[in-house]
Amino acid sequence: MSPELQSLLIFLLTGLVAGWIASLILGGKGLLRHLITGVIGALVGGYLLKLAHVTLPIENSWVNDLATAVIGAIVVIVVARIIAR
Repeated sequence: MSPELQSLLIFLLTGLVAGWIASLILGGKGLLRHLITGVIGALVGGYLLKLAHVTLPIENSWVNDLATAVIGAIVVIVVARIIAR
């Protein structure tokens, strides 16, 4: 397996788990919805934390990425719910 494909699969798996965790916190269903929310959340969370100059004090890089993605996924879900009203 090429390194690029492996990185993509890890990114998608992280997004899926982040979307699932965010749905446990805020409610929601659907594997595809978890994946989309988590992947967009990873991008949003990374951007927001960088913009706010916040560094999470987590030494494990995958757990740090997952926490960032969960934060972003929660923001994405909240914004989507506000827009949907």
